[in-house]
Amino acid sequence: MPNLDHIAFQSNLHPMNKGGWIEVICGCMFSGKTEELIRRLNRARIAKQKVEIFKPSFDNRYHETDIVSHNENTIRSTPIQFAEDMYLLTGDCDVVGIDEVQFFDHQIIEVCTKLAANGKRVIAAGLDMDYMGLPFGPMPHLMAIAEYVTKVQAICTICGQPASFSYRKIESSATVQLGSVETYEARCRTHFPLQMKKSPKQ
Repeated sequence: MPNLDHIAFQSNLHPMNKGGWIEVICGCMFSGKTEELIRRLNRARIAKQKVEIFKPSFDNRYHETDIVSHNENTIRSTPIQFAEDMYLLTGDCDVVGIDEVQFFDHQIIEVCTKLAANGKRVIAAGLDMDYMGLPFGPMPHLMAIAEYVTKVQAICTICGQPASFSYRKIESSATVQLGSVETYEARCRTHFPLQMKKSPKQ
């Protein structure tokens, strides 16, 4: 996979190159998605690029406005209710960052596509699967149309192997259930079927 930071910096060196693109950072809970999003956005700022950052307005688990990783790294963002709100807020920025993108409706696909077509680097981070191990909201489509997809993994809390699934520890059938370590844990493929069987934690 190409070095995305290098590509982003090079775009500043060639003002005639106005092409944008979409990057998707995906994975399960506790896999470092937000950490990687913050890292890329901070590097874009170091490169003197104008950055705008967004998150769903109802996701206030850690902070009302900041994006906060599970490692407590933070970056200021603008909470929005609808994906279309980005059109008025991105202006002449070079880079658009979006956290928890799976919580937006499918309009986010058109928004990301148009922003990239207008020459912006769009970096979207989110869960690729829900608690049942099914594709989450607009994520499959975004991953399909993105130029670059990075899938990160966590560590299985049962066996210590790489984990790609989010195991829900509480009884709830809601697709969207905000929570952190008290609600979810990362599981590998071998131990994730416990979720489907509704077995007690082993």
